[in-house]
Amino acid sequence: MSSPRASSRLLRWLPAPLNIPARQWLRAGIGAFLGLFLAGWLCSMAFGTSVALHLLGPLAASAVLVFAVHSGPLAQPWPVLGSYACAGIVGLAMRHGFGDALWVAAAALAVSIAVMCVLRCLHPPGGGVAASAVLADPGLVSLGDHLLQPILLNALILVVVGIVYNRLTGVRYPKLAAPRKDLHHTHDPLPGTRVGISGEDLDQALEGIGEFVDVSRDELERIIEATEQHALHRSLGGITAASVMSRDVQFASPRTTLEQAWKMLDGHHLKTLPVLDAGRLVGIVSLSDLVAPAMARAGFSWRRKPVRMAQVMSRRVVSVSSRHPLERLLPLLSEQGLHCLPVLDGDSLVGVITQTDLIAGLKRHLLSGVARSDQRVPAL
Repeated sequence: MSSPRASSRLLRWLPAPLNIPARQWLRAGIGAFLGLFLAGWLCSMAFGTSVALHLLGPLAASAVLVFAVHSGPLAQPWPVLGSYACAGIVGLAMRHGFGDALWVAAAALAVSIAVMCVLRCLHPPGGGVAASAVLADPGLVSLGDHLLQPILLNALILVVVGIVYNRLTGVRYPKLAAPRKDLHHTHDPLPGTRVGISGEDLDQALEGIGEFVDVSRDELERIIEATEQHALHRSLGGITAASVMSRDVQFASPRTTLEQAWKMLDGHHLKTLPVLDAGRLVGIVSLSDLVAPAMARAGFSWRRKPVRMAQVMSRRVVSVSSRHPLERLLPLLSEQGLHCLPVLDGDSLVGVITQTDLIAGLKRHLLSGVARSDQRVPAL
């Protein structure tokens, strides 16, 4: 009994897994090498080798954040540049005022943390910059206030290399907040965010923790959304587009007239029509596509040429395959303003999925889940 307890106690002391793919280790290592080497080499060319080597420690720590933890709030360009600037200024000021004692370096670190928090540029290696400015060797002291120049040059080169290298290797850096999709130009939140975790919930949770969390709110929201997607995929049990699509597809051709399209939409109570040409999907028309031409033809004259679907259809069509999982259809039909998704097998149209089809499929799934739970509950 004591052995399992001892092993369990030991496991609690082990570090948690990083959840970083091995290829990202290599990518980060190469990027950190390039960033540190280029910054150190250019700094030594401009200010001498001794200056470059003295400032290399904080710069190496910054390289780890910029290339290995690129999505974190501490690794973004402003924290890097801002921390190096304010920490360098604080360190130089403390040295000029109180000398180069150890307690002065510690005090410079404390003041730098406070200034970085106020300026929203907290960056751990900035503390190393402050201490380096206080404890500079005589060769660096001769630079005086000009010591700030190599400090800022290092930070600038590292950020530029980080932006270029991260983007060339498929990493979005700097991490900017995703723009809000506003299809209807109203103040309403997106349909998918009206129920569930909101941005205000995340703000309150982070504030309630009462301490710094090394993840931005946008990044935390993205992690939660991905987690919810995986949970939704598991709960839907592999339902695909083929399970919910309508197979008796009503469609138009590029030569279908405006009047014929209106009759088809009205007769079948539809909002959209796929447009096929020789069996190939070439476009889609919706009620909104037909309104303007219909209003323009309000003063009908037999001399006017008929309006064909080729003139009004949308040629950029969002389509899915019959194997498309149901959870990936939800955002397309609820958040992107789409009312109908053509379902293709290869180039052949095999069905369409409307918002009605999707709701019916979700209803059937919910009812089947209730039925299964009722079977598990014994009758009293």
